[in-house]
Amino acid sequence: MIWQFTVRLKDVDVMTDDLIENLFAAGCTDGTPASSNGSAWIGFDREADTLDAAIRSAVKDVRHAGCTVERVEIEQDELRQWQTA
Repeated sequence: MIWQFTVRLKDVDVMTDDLIENLFAAGCTDGTPASSNGSAWIGFDREADTLDAAIRSAVKDVRHAGCTVERVEIEQDELRQWQTA
């Protein structure tokens, strides 16, 4: 199953080319890095058996790229899908 969620990065104001390369090299190839107004994030479409497994693997990859996760955001539709899975 593909799970969609957003990982917000702590202390990152701008998504630089070097940071994007580090994220992709760390396994975040299923994420879309972005930044705006002093905040940076990665929107993930992560395949995993469960939402928990998807989030844990994405957070691990983000940390492997040298970033700190501020929080994970999940859309209401994803939560409903998770509750029925």
